[in-house]
Amino acid sequence: MAALKLDYSVLDAPQRATDRIEADCAREIHGDVHAQNFKLPMVENYDEFQREVVDYVKPNHGTTTLGFIFEHGVVIAVDSRASQGPYISSQTVKKVIEINPYLLGTMAGGAADCQFWQRNLGIQCRLHELENGKRISVAGASKLLANTLYGYRGQGLSMGTMVAGWDLKGPGLYYVDSDGTRLKGQRFSVGSGSLFAYGVLDQGYRWDLSVEEACELGRRAIYHATFRDAFSGGTISVYHVNENGWTKVSGTDVGELHFEYYPADPVENPEGGKGAGGGKDKDAAGDAMES
Repeated sequence: MAALKLDYSVLDAPQRATDRIEADCAREIHGDVHAQNFKLPMVENYDEFQREVVDYVKPNHGTTTLGFIFEHGVVIAVDSRASQGPYISSQTVKKVIEINPYLLGTMAGGAADCQFWQRNLGIQCRLHELENGKRISVAGASKLLANTLYGYRGQGLSMGTMVAGWDLKGPGLYYVDSDGTRLKGQRFSVGSGSLFAYGVLDQGYRWDLSVEEACELGRRAIYHATFRDAFSGGTISVYHVNENGWTKVSGTDVGELHFEYYPADPVENPEGGKGAGGGKDKDAAGDAMES
């Protein structure tokens, strides 16, 4: 067996080792050490060199969903567009999961993750009802979902959901995401277009809204989000939840809503003129050209 032999020669000439270190330091000070002396990866973009390959095949997700509590229950409104990066893969995705007759869940993030785990939540809620002889509360359902997702934290799930419903305590609305976060609130909007939806929702929200006004507010907020956010669009679905359960109020294409909110025909204004391109403004422009 070969023996390990240590080199003690530096102890015999310590000055020689010190001189070598000082010489190396002097080279660095005077700029004799060049960047070419350091080996770099043979790629065009050094910053992306160590990025995991799996990150390149994860497309960006986009959607707009919202929910809010008011005097007569809960309103949920969602769009229906599914995107894979810049590619619109579908315009007819159902982004409301009907967990049971009194509970609804929304989808934002990965469609497969949201669909699977919210349907799994429906199974857990049904088992709870069979074991205890009564419906699960909205808080209990959201807690079941949050506990499940927390167990898979850091394993690639992409979910930003709302759980809305009605129980013995009245209306309930919770936000739950794939990190296990669980928040209770009266107004939530989730997705890439949520900032645009919040602008309309916050401006028009009142506690004493009627059911018709509340549904129209949710529809209008989602519409304006689809108008500004490229990853949202398709059909706007509006649900209302009260003590009798949930009801789907409407499903309207955003193209139809655009012409409802912004009619193409000029409209008379209070001063007696018309919109752009018509009425007195046009006549005044013609008189100016003649003069």
